[in-house]
Amino acid sequence: MKIGVDIRTLMDARYSGVSEYTLNLLKRMLELDTINEYRFFYNSFGDCPNVPEFAKKNVRLIKYNYPNKILNYFYFKIFNSPKIDKELEADVFFMPHINFIGLSQGAKSLITVHDLSFLRYGEFFSWRKNFWHRMVNVRKMIKRFSLVVAVSENTKRDILELCSISPDKIKVIYSGIGEEYRKLGDDQAAKLVEVKNKHGLPDKFILYLGTVEPRKNVEGIIGAYNQLRIKNYELRDYKLIIAGSRGWRSNNIYKKWEQSEFKNDIRFLDYVAGEDKVYLYNLASAFVYPSFYEGFGFPPLEAMAAGCPVIASFASSLPEVVGDAGLMVDPYNINDMARAMAEILTDKGLRNRLIARGLEQVKKFNWRNTADEYLKILNNLKGSRLN
Repeated sequence: MKIGVDIRTLMDARYSGVSEYTLNLLKRMLELDTINEYRFFYNSFGDCPNVPEFAKKNVRLIKYNYPNKILNYFYFKIFNSPKIDKELEADVFFMPHINFIGLSQGAKSLITVHDLSFLRYGEFFSWRKNFWHRMVNVRKMIKRFSLVVAVSENTKRDILELCSISPDKIKVIYSGIGEEYRKLGDDQAAKLVEVKNKHGLPDKFILYLGTVEPRKNVEGIIGAYNQLRIKNYELRDYKLIIAGSRGWRSNNIYKKWEQSEFKNDIRFLDYVAGEDKVYLYNLASAFVYPSFYEGFGFPPLEAMAAGCPVIASFASSLPEVVGDAGLMVDPYNINDMARAMAEILTDKGLRNRLIARGLEQVKKFNWRNTADEYLKILNNLKGSRLN
């Protein structure tokens, strides 16, 4: 069987949620499947050094050379051409993220929907992003696919409500978590010190790691930290570290920081390379992730795998991911978040229980199992008859 895959998400210079998802999934699929032939499609008018080589005998990289705006808005949007499944001579076509695409009528195809935050909370996005999503026309687009994978039950509910897709066409497959995220032992002590010094980290800190944008509720984190410090003088040695690239509509977040009386104890690290993230989780005293909306939510899982106690919001998919292994808070309630921070930092018994539960919770999320579920779907699609 020839499997066509859209790998345009792997063109990013800095990998984050969807690109990391795609890379981890494809790596595990290729480990499990040495029989089928994979044809990976991407497009760039110039050089694209970030795309992995995938040094496998059953993988072919196929690059188109159009300017992206012309390919997306002119060919794909207006003419539904080129028909990528036919161009790749693929028996089935897999798209791991929403994007413009041209497909032939009746193509056996699979798409992954990570979240529909842009339909739920358009105010959290820049006008360019909202324009892009309107042009893609997600509601219409995903109906063209034979099957849809949702990364959580919450995302499935959103698809059903917002896109009017038949439940029979939607399959929930949970994401995995990389083996690199783990609780480090004494043999890693020197590396922990190295990463700590590299980023100028304090001895005690609360960590947020993710894009710095409104949907992630970073303003709320800063507000909760302010309350924590005001009400708990004994916790004055704990700093707040906000790690991640600056996202859209983030100006108010930095204004909130500027206005904080504890500004000097709040640090922004900007983007953190993947190889350093596990060390940050291991060094942190607590991880806080009170997002307003998540299709899945990798960072809380990564933190739990590293033995870091987690505070997360009970919004959208996060209760599915975190379970009873973290303190769940109201993302709109600053005092609730501040209270959770104080409890984790002062109650040793609670910390130990959350760490133990977290290490158990992450066992439910395995990339090998995720890849196996995808392979079953793709093989079933190949043998199916579609109208």
